Amino acid sequence: MGSLLMHTLKLTQIGNSVGVILPKEILNRLDIEKGDEVFLTDSPDGFRLTVHNPEFEAQMRVARDIMKSRRAVLRELAK
Repeated sequence: MGSLLMHTLKLTQIGNSVGVILPKEILNRLDIEKGDEVFLTDSPDGFRLTVHNPEFEAQMRVARDIMKSRRAVLRELAK
């Protein structure tokens, strides 16, 4: 198993909320910048931070399965 990357993140007051400071290295690796959205989801060993919307990915997986199973019908409709 490869080595795990771990960073300590600092919490800071932002108005009436608390925010997390992401180091520049993490922003670069995620290819995100100020104003972009990230998604925090439960995972078996804690939480997962991702730039991809997991609900959208699940919907697209279902859509791809339907398109694959109904390929002939969709091809006829496209004519």
